[in-house]
Amino acid sequence: MITRKHPLYLRALATMASVSIMMMSPAGTRAQTETNTPIKHVVVIFQENISFDHYFGTYPVAENLNGETKFHARKDTPTVNNLVSAGLLTNNPNSVNPFLLSPADAVTCDQDHDYGDEQKAFDAGLMDKFPESVGSGGPGCNDVGMGTGVVMGYFDGNTVTGMWNYAQHFSMSDNSFGTDFGPSAVGAINLISGNTFGATLVPLTPKGNPASGAGSISGGGTMGSLIGDPRPGYDDCSSTTPGLANATQITMTGKNIGDLLNAQGLTWGWFQGGFTPTGTSKGLAVCGQHHVGLAGDDATTQSSDGDYIPHHSPFQYYKQSSNPHHLPPTSTAAVGTTDQANHNYDLTSFWAAVHAGNLPAVSFLKAAAYQDGHPGYSDPIDEQTFLVNTINALENTPFWSSTAVIILYDDSDGWYDHQMGPIVGQSDSAPDDNLVAKGSCGVPRPVDAKGDIQNGRCGYGPRQPLLVISPWAKVNFVDHSVTDQSSVIRFIEDNWGLPRIGNGSRDAIAGSLLNMFDFSQNGCHKVFLDPDTGKVTKIE
Repeated sequence: MITRKHPLYLRALATMASVSIMMMSPAGTRAQTETNTPIKHVVVIFQENISFDHYFGTYPVAENLNGETKFHARKDTPTVNNLVSAGLLTNNPNSVNPFLLSPADAVTCDQDHDYGDEQKAFDAGLMDKFPESVGSGGPGCNDVGMGTGVVMGYFDGNTVTGMWNYAQHFSMSDNSFGTDFGPSAVGAINLISGNTFGATLVPLTPKGNPASGAGSISGGGTMGSLIGDPRPGYDDCSSTTPGLANATQITMTGKNIGDLLNAQGLTWGWFQGGFTPTGTSKGLAVCGQHHVGLAGDDATTQSSDGDYIPHHSPFQYYKQSSNPHHLPPTSTAAVGTTDQANHNYDLTSFWAAVHAGNLPAVSFLKAAAYQDGHPGYSDPIDEQTFLVNTINALENTPFWSSTAVIILYDDSDGWYDHQMGPIVGQSDSAPDDNLVAKGSCGVPRPVDAKGDIQNGRCGYGPRQPLLVISPWAKVNFVDHSVTDQSSVIRFIEDNWGLPRIGNGSRDAIAGSLLNMFDFSQNGCHKVFLDPDTGKVTKIE
């Protein structure tokens, strides 16, 4: 555990004193701007459905085929645990060897990433059942002729050029995992609370039919752990989006990181593309915004949503941190505070606040669907445009010298990754778990402070990319420390001296992100990329 006596913190404190970052109130108590590192602004960019090997399987070596954006790595690039170093490109235990997807293949079909099916693919750690368990191909799917074997495909630096260049100039982890197995909503809840337990089924679907917890709540019950993608019960757009008329809805109980930030008086917000309503229906907000990317119109390339996807908005599952009617902030100055918006905003509110000199202490950014990187309705090229434009703009603000941008993903989409993480949470839910055998992800099951069995929390799940972009990030560095989605919560808690969430939250055991920083630097490092090509345009 990192404490305030840890050498990394002591070094950070010395650095902060020299640049006058720390501030104390006259009475000597903690002021809102006091932090345990030079970081006063954390910006979390939470993207969609990528495994580590899917983006970094051959990093830092790209094919550099004719007509593609070239990538050439720095000579001092460190070794990465990927398909090349593991010797798994041509001698793979799966029925199909990994293969390179070109920029022309950027738009792929969505793979199976259900809680139990992902465990089947892991096959008790053999990692050899991906095409059979989670591969998705066939008619209507861009499977590049590979059928279910498309799940073994990966991109290199000729397609995900921006991500590879950020890894070259900042810090990347090759040992970060989903907190649990399962799809988007599971990852989103773990990002903000570290605990998927506490789900309660909303009895009826928006259409008025009886709802079922099967595939959404562990054991198919009305209460338990979230294992699927039910929509948030405290969100009008879960009910007014036509494609969601028969969708399951749940609510969540317990604390999340927003509760801790509010108790400390810190500003924060979740900012998501398409959150601003386009109208109302029977007094409820309607989220009808949509855009066209390489995959097509994100209102038609999905079965249910446009730019705004309710189950990607985790604070809307919790009554205390939701904004059901998608109300706007009362003013730009109020962004980050507790007003009628209750910390849930459109992405446009983030930039309005930034341009007004009001960057919250903690900001979670969620791209509109067409730019979030999710296979099927988005792609790595549209994702690159969003990431690069966002980071370039932040680097041009006066906040950059005290900002850390953390890029990570909600789940793996089922894409092949060869590395299994430690199983820190076990479960034996008969209808759901499949890691060791049918109904088994090991024993004993986790128990919370009340003695309740927290089944359905098998994890860590698949390995995913995690990058830190900051003037304080180590340069061209690969962190091998074990981390997970809840490590973001831990970083926020440690940085502002907040307590742990408790009640079984994985923040209590999460690995630290501090190894990705070097607080002896001058805090001025900037790297600007071209949003179209991902190539470096300027270094400062």
